[in-house]
Amino acid sequence: MNQDPSLPLLTAELTLTTHFQDADPMGVIYHGNYFRFFEEVRRLLMEKINYSYRDMQASGYLWPIIDTRVKYVKPIPFDHRIRITATLTEWENRLKVDYVIYDAKTNVRMTKGYTMQVAVGIDNHEMCFASPTVFTDKIKAWHDKQ
Repeated sequence: MNQDPSLPLLTAELTLTTHFQDADPMGVIYHGNYFRFFEEVRRLLMEKINYSYRDMQASGYLWPIIDTRVKYVKPIPFDHRIRITATLTEWENRLKVDYVIYDAKTNVRMTKGYTMQVAVGIDNHEMCFASPTVFTDKIKAWHDKQ
């Protein structure tokens, strides 16, 4: 968790137009596709601290999702412009990212959710009870630049 509330939160944002193939037969985005949107903005978030999936692997850790939640506030139709935000809200013992999807034109919130991930050693497959130093050092370096 962010121990010091005065520290800025790491955020990322992505704007896209939903596709026809992402929709269900009713013309709204299929619920499972929201995770793809979350994944894409989370990737951008991690790239801001130079800890991409390749970097995670090279550092000796996997970061599987252990918990997730989505609250579908308003249906999102296909061919609709949305803005997705991701905010890193916890990082000392686990990685928690909060997401919000907004209508890009009206800024109305359409969806919110989160994912939680933990570090797992690639060599021993053991879950870490604290985030590895290689990760927390990247967060600290990012904060030092702010």
